[in-house]
Amino acid sequence: MGSIQYGGSEDPIHIEDRALAHLKVVIATKLRRQESFTLSWKHAEGDPAGRSTIWVHPSIPLRFVFDEPDATPLNARWIEELMHSANSTGGIFLVDEVLEPQS
Repeated sequence: MGSIQYGGSEDPIHIEDRALAHLKVVIATKLRRQESFTLSWKHAEGDPAGRSTIWVHPSIPLRFVFDEPDATPLNARWIEELMHSANSTGGIFLVDEVLEPQS
């Protein structure tokens, strides 16, 4: 289970490593373009029920921490879905992985 450390908060945002790797690509792309947006997620199992949202801005410190030392292979379709949500008025909502259909 990886995490995002955002701003001055001492409470990391826990996200599974594979999802975090995909989210990192989308967030880095948006911030490289100097674009601000919201990021929302459902609380992890074991945490109080609900969801959270943060405002992501290029001037706010951000750190991605992965438990796994090796980079995970990326799923381009999942990145496209996350980027599509990032460009919507609702901002990024962390969705489950989009799998390629089997032929």
